[in-house]
Amino acid sequence: MNVIEVLQNVGARSIWRVFLLGIKHPFFVLPTLSATKKCLKLSTKLYGKAHHQNGPANAFRHALWNYLIAKTCFYWKPNPEKVQVWAKKVTDWHEEAFVNSPLARAMDLHNNAVGRYFFSKYISESWEEVVNRLVELTKESVLVLSEKEIDQNQMLLVHIIETE
Repeated sequence: MNVIEVLQNVGARSIWRVFLLGIKHPFFVLPTLSATKKCLKLSTKLYGKAHHQNGPANAFRHALWNYLIAKTCFYWKPNPEKVQVWAKKVTDWHEEAFVNSPLARAMDLHNNAVGRYFFSKYISESWEEVVNRLVELTKESVLVLSEKEIDQNQMLLVHIIETE
């Protein structure tokens, strides 16, 4: 999929919303893009194309993405609350712009929250150490079959398709 196709699928309203987000927080835009690129590269290295499906690898990618956005923006703005709010806004925008089924959306939002939790819990650790923790957590990812099974208070990764 090329950039033109992505922009057509997202729609003008979503593009406008992300533009306004970037205008309000210009110093977070490049770190967020950098974190996104790093996340995709590392997810592909560790899990191949499996991170594009709704299994444990996808859960890892979403948690890592939120963690890396917060961690990378933290270098520019050493305020944990602000960078977590930013990571939530950006990734919530993504979930609204790129429509999934309700269950897949709930799974993604939950795993995003796990990533932000990891940022707050392991703020002083290197990103490599946190990646190792997330890899271990991915091995324990829980299969859920309905939105009701996703416990927002439990910081475990969740997935919606069974993988081998």
